[in-house]
Amino acid sequence: MPAERLQKIIAAAGVASRRKSEELITSGRVLVNGQVVTELGTKADPEQDHIRVDGKLLQGPERYTYVVLNKPKGYVTTVSDEKKRPTVMDLIQGAKGQKVKGRVYPVGRLDWASEGLLLMTNDGTLANALMKASSNVPKTYVVKVAGQPDEGKLDKLRRGVSIAEKGGRRVRTAPAKIRLIHEGDNPWFEVTIIEGRNRQVRKMFEEVGHHVEKIRRVQYGPLALDVPPGDWRNLTLLEVAKLKTAASGPKLTLPPPALTPVRAPKSQPSSRPLRTREPLYLSRAPKSGAPKHQRD
Repeated sequence: MPAERLQKIIAAAGVASRRKSEELITSGRVLVNGQVVTELGTKADPEQDHIRVDGKLLQGPERYTYVVLNKPKGYVTTVSDEKKRPTVMDLIQGAKGQKVKGRVYPVGRLDWASEGLLLMTNDGTLANALMKASSNVPKTYVVKVAGQPDEGKLDKLRRGVSIAEKGGRRVRTAPAKIRLIHEGDNPWFEVTIIEGRNRQVRKMFEEVGHHVEKIRRVQYGPLALDVPPGDWRNLTLLEVAKLKTAASGPKLTLPPPALTPVRAPKSQPSSRPLRTREPLYLSRAPKSGAPKHQRD
């Protein structure tokens, strides 16, 4: 096997992230064939060399794990949090004795107040491919907004609007698909975008004068939300294959939306599902930090 950078080998073995692995090396906690290595960029052959971290011999690359989580409101999408807030890692670490096998991390982000489908994996190649701006993997959200945007505002969002990014730089969003799914004083919309900018959907509606009250991601590429809030499940081999195809296949563009949105009969959002095949779209998130369910 060709030699690879030491930090990459350590990360692949599931010991730590790539950045943390670099810190382990520079702090003198890594030995290669009995010799302390502190220089970043040092290469080794994981099949031929004996690599130890804090005295423990590496056992080879970690098996890839792929998990879909239904993130409730009130959790931050990060591995650790300086403010000691609940993180999505708390939901998969086995509060009831069951936990995800392997060290996984979130693919992309859902902010503290957002809910819904979050992919987590230790497959760095797939994660990077999915998060690339050029991947154009569609992401679908259900969104409750304050007030009733008129058709002119919705068409503006469908064509793309200018939003502010961190640092004040403004960018124009790609075309989006938007359709009405529940009428009311504060209606619900289904929104599909092919980008993943920070708080993008919230910022889009703010640009046309409407605050997003609730937002839930219900689809990520070929994956549809199908577990209760706070719960998770492992992906099937077929789902993993479809994700890889979505990340590396032909680049998607959203078709031009119809000028007239699909009108749904008036009803309370919490009283009926948005779709019969995905009955969890509008289910309530648990109020406490502990998840209601866990799965193998």
